[in-house]
Amino acid sequence: MKVALSTRNFAGLLTALALAVLTAMAVLMAGAPRAEAATSVSTIAEALREDPVYVDPAASDQVSESEADALAKQIEGADKPLFVAVLPDDYPKQDLFTDLRTATGVTGLYAIRLGDDFDARADSAVLSQAAVQNLVSSVRGEDDAGTQLDDFTDRALTNMGGSAPSSWDTSDDGSGVSTAALITAGTVLVAGGTGAYAIVRRNRRRHEEEQRAALEKLRVVVDEDITAFGEELDRLDFHPGEPGADDAMRADYEQGLDQYEKAKKFMAEARKPEDVRAVTQALDDGRFSLARLAARREGRPLPDRRPPCFFDPRHGPSVADATWMPPGGEPREVPVCAADRTRLADGRDPVMREVDTEQGRRPYWEAGPAYGPWAGGYFGGGILPGLLIGTLLGSMMASPAYAADYGSGYGDFGAAGYEGGDVSGADFQSDDFSGGFGGGDYGGGGDFGGGGDFGGGF
Repeated sequence: MKVALSTRNFAGLLTALALAVLTAMAVLMAGAPRAEAATSVSTIAEALREDPVYVDPAASDQVSESEADALAKQIEGADKPLFVAVLPDDYPKQDLFTDLRTATGVTGLYAIRLGDDFDARADSAVLSQAAVQNLVSSVRGEDDAGTQLDDFTDRALTNMGGSAPSSWDTSDDGSGVSTAALITAGTVLVAGGTGAYAIVRRNRRRHEEEQRAALEKLRVVVDEDITAFGEELDRLDFHPGEPGADDAMRADYEQGLDQYEKAKKFMAEARKPEDVRAVTQALDDGRFSLARLAARREGRPLPDRRPPCFFDPRHGPSVADATWMPPGGEPREVPVCAADRTRLADGRDPVMREVDTEQGRRPYWEAGPAYGPWAGGYFGGGILPGLLIGTLLGSMMASPAYAADYGSGYGDFGAAGYEGGDVSGADFQSDDFSGGFGGGDYGGGGDFGGGGDFGGGF
């Protein structure tokens, strides 16, 4: 039997349907804030204060949970303030680095993989802008997110300074003791911390192997320097008993020979790149003695003590300072030999000391960090930072971690401010995080990095 639908029943049905729709909308709206909060800067910052790696749920296809855990353990084991975030490609880019740094409130190095793009920023107390740029450029173009983040992390942990924030010192079992805490406590052996001790041993072995490899590469260059100085001694053809030789000449010659022997001895005893500084300092002292001897024999005024030629210390003591500007860098005054001074005045390139690198033959100031001690022996007296400003080597030496690996005392390469891992809140130099994605924080036009946004380079 058919029953006619009354107006009252129809109205009731509409009301029920409306309530159902409203209920569904309410459920969806209630879930919306939670979805937004999961990817908000505040939520990311809160997660990073507890763990060095954050992977947004919307970007979980880029980095697996096991990959993120392994990356986090590597960072915690190194005890460095490196923060890594993996976000979806449609995440808002405007002021992202500055806002994240402000919300996290911890001095450190911040790396973000956003879709297929990657970039990083750091407080200068942890890593210089130029060093960040070089590290980012070295991995930009790697399509696989896990590989890119692994490579960046490996290289960043080697170069950056600072210590992990204390907020990471909480293990998953709630005991309040983390790997980093076990390492720094100094009681891991007696407390049964075999895992932490293994990390210490592995890191120490890796560091020693890196130092040995750097020294072997550097040994080739230093041996060339020693050989060149020995050839200079031979070309002098000076004999202490020759006619016209006096005590001053003999003293200069003896000093040159002594420094030559010292250089060979120091190099034979070198065990790490820092030891090379004494070698090149001895060679510089020896070359100055030979320059004095040559002036005495030729009846010229004795030369003033000056640093060697910046472009190649084998050219001997410099005769003047000349303005030179490397490609993409800033002009600076560098000590030059007579030949290079003429070349620069004629608009030609100086004769530069090139060394082997992974990118082929490059000037020594574009080579690895081991060349810091090599250059430090030649250019003492605090002049080295001014010579190397804006160069790859200068950026490496500005890192707080450099002194621990390659020695200190090269001049004012340091940066004032908070140590890495310190809770500084919003008190940080926002210029350190300038350039990058679109908007005021990440450069123009949505370019994730933008090359020149990092302030040029060398």
